[in-house]
Amino acid sequence: MADKYIFPSIFEPSENGGYRVTFPDLPGCITEGKTLEEALYMAKDALELHLCGLEEDNEEIPEPTPPEKLDIPKGAFVVPIVVYIPPVREEMANNSVNKTVTLPRWLKKAAEEAHINFSQVLQQVLKEKLGIKDRN
Repeated sequence: MADKYIFPSIFEPSENGGYRVTFPDLPGCITEGKTLEEALYMAKDALELHLCGLEEDNEEIPEPTPPEKLDIPKGAFVVPIVVYIPPVREEMANNSVNKTVTLPRWLKKAAEEAHINFSQVLQQVLKEKLGIKDRN
């Protein structure tokens, strides 16, 4: 698992004036933008999310193909996209998720009457049970 990746992307002008962006080494990693600037931003975002998804699923991240070895359609061009993954990993790890819990109705009512934040208490107890001290 690396911290920095550089993957070649293919920018293809679309009929409506924007750009379609694909990553030949990463099937399914596709995005688009209405302008070149937006397409560059979206390409970086798509690459970050795709690579984090591969890591999360314990899938192998392929070696990028050198740009000069790519076969690109007429009118398209190659843009190397550089991403630094540690901040993205951290953001993904701290994303909130919903979890349904079951508890007796009387306990739910008593907690609500006491204005207890269910999410906060659950997080606190889970951290205690898991021996996690500093992670938010």
